[in-house]
Amino acid sequence: MQALITGASSGIGKDMARYLSSLGYDLILVARRKGRLQDLKKELPTHVKVIPLDLSNLDNVYELYNTVRDEDIDVLINNAGFGLFGEFFETDLETELKMIEVNIQAVHVLTKLFLKDMMDKDKGIILNVASSAGFMAGPKLSTYYATKNYCLRLTEAIYEELRQRKSNVHVSALCPGPVDTEFNAVARGIFHTKGAKSAYVAKYAIDKALKHKLIIVPTLKMKLVLFFSKFVPQKLLLRITYLIQDRKINRR
Repeated sequence: MQALITGASSGIGKDMARYLSSLGYDLILVARRKGRLQDLKKELPTHVKVIPLDLSNLDNVYELYNTVRDEDIDVLINNAGFGLFGEFFETDLETELKMIEVNIQAVHVLTKLFLKDMMDKDKGIILNVASSAGFMAGPKLSTYYATKNYCLRLTEAIYEELRQRKSNVHVSALCPGPVDTEFNAVARGIFHTKGAKSAYVAKYAIDKALKHKLIIVPTLKMKLVLFFSKFVPQKLLLRITYLIQDRKINRR
């Protein structure tokens, strides 16, 4: 058994690597930071291949696929991604474009290419790491929310296409709320509520993906938030989200 994980150098991706390795999976780990990947490789009990790549570059995305296309990938986890806090008219355009390239473009291309291979074999699992942000709009974190909407809705559409074909290939979307990772530091924000433990979210997500669950929401708190948000008028929900995100912005 073999799994490919993008964004594997920290956070959820790193903990997914640890958990899958404990289950006996050989791993292909992808991230920009080679040193961190090498350190992770040393601690894992199964065979690990390290590929340092920046997936904001489309050529690198294709290079990744072409490098491993002949390997028997059982599980693809599209985890690489990042956010950026701030009002849309103020946030840096180049950073946002890079975010779109990582959060959308790389996910789209890798999902499509590996999905075709998996369908030829009629087996495989793709886990796309979206977010609870994928269910709504996010003032003060607008581009990130929009990218996660794309990731979630794309995964849902593919799920139904596969179901109609009675395929043995399965796709899932992980939609956590705040998780204790480097996300807020990279996005230049501060979480004022305690995030879920990354190791818990990683294990929960993989267990559910292996059971072919479509939408994976790891915590009861976030399940309740998403449920009750359905009954809140859209404009009020936007105001609430604005206030929540505004409190996270690091103004230091």
